[in-house]
Amino acid sequence: MKETLRRLFLETLEEIALERVMAEKARIEGSALHAAGETVDLSACRRIFVAAVGKAASPMAAALAAGLPAERTSGAVVSSAAAGAPPGFEVFSGGHPYPNAQSLAAAEFLLERLAVLGEEDMAIYLLSGGGSAVCEAPIDPGIPLENVRAFYETLVTCGAGIVDMNVLRKRLSRVKGGRLAAVAHPARQLTLYVSDVPPEHPSSVASGPTMPDESDAAFACATARRLGLIERFPRRIGELFERGEFEETPKPGDAVFARSSWHCLLDNAAALDAVEAKARGEGWLVERDLSVDDKPLAEAADTLIERLRALAARNPGRPAAVTAGGELSSPVTGGGQGGRNQAFVLCAARKLAALGFPAAVISAGTDGIDGNSPAAGALADGETIARAAALGLDPGDYQRRSDSFRFFERLGDALMTGPTGNNVRDVRILVAAEAR
Repeated sequence: MKETLRRLFLETLEEIALERVMAEKARIEGSALHAAGETVDLSACRRIFVAAVGKAASPMAAALAAGLPAERTSGAVVSSAAAGAPPGFEVFSGGHPYPNAQSLAAAEFLLERLAVLGEEDMAIYLLSGGGSAVCEAPIDPGIPLENVRAFYETLVTCGAGIVDMNVLRKRLSRVKGGRLAAVAHPARQLTLYVSDVPPEHPSSVASGPTMPDESDAAFACATARRLGLIERFPRRIGELFERGEFEETPKPGDAVFARSSWHCLLDNAAALDAVEAKARGEGWLVERDLSVDDKPLAEAADTLIERLRALAARNPGRPAAVTAGGELSSPVTGGGQGGRNQAFVLCAARKLAALGFPAAVISAGTDGIDGNSPAAGALADGETIARAAALGLDPGDYQRRSDSFRFFERLGDALMTGPTGNNVRDVRILVAAEAR
């Protein structure tokens, strides 16, 4: 079962590869750019500037730039996994999950280049997950990089959901929350994005540098207080959130978005659609669970295993599977290696052992990176805990130390893909081979 789950996940990564998606949804024919149902006449653009930001920046930029008029096109590729860039593009290797000096340099470059665009020019933004960290400029230039990094580390390790994290990031940044769009106004602006956030919060992708910001400073400060983060931030940043002294971001209806449009090219639902089609091709009965997004991982494991148990009971003798996407809350409690996917599988493995029938689970990030580990995720079945015991491994100890990667590495069940250059959140599958 584990090997089948591994194969289905890897085949899904191939199906949602950015090269395929860009060719289908962002193609250029002559002087016309056809992007997710919208057509733009590129011949009317004096200059075209492309800002590709996020884990998928390199493949997205390469696919689009091949059809753009080279003599009028320039741009930047900003990514933690930059694999080169088209001619005329600058490359910045920003840090992830925490900004580095290149993250700051990239933001300054974009601000400078976008500021000179006029009404006859066009800005094309290619955004994807990871864009928040790789491109950053603090709202107060006096805040040092080490404080920005500490701010990000607090957010990443506190267990907060991606939407809450990015609401806070927008306050502290000169590029997020629609501020890049404000700088590029009045140029024509087109945003094409790969979503690593819940579908109802598109402006959370890369913290929404080109999109209207529905949140405001008061809500952000209240969120920081609710999560108990103000005291954990570096003093200078904590004081900003305590006082709430933030200039507001551009809101829906603001004039800076008058010539802007936004299109999602790929999201988590597309990944789930792909993996579910493959599972049905195996003859499995499949149900999708949308209730666990952003839930604590133990609660999610209970919910999904119970869903699998109920599906099995209703369909005796037929292989059954439950899928789920999104992300889970997984606070870091130790200094080990791991991430939310491996922590979830470790938690689920302890519950699978008590199911009473053969079952297996996989949880992995479509970006190929889970937390601070080199793995994308992990796999387990009802025998995982017994195998661990035979090797003298205590799953509870590994979980307390946030060291799930080393646990699954010892068992040979860490899922290693390497960075995929894509990111549409996580994919989870639980399967009962002979549901009864």
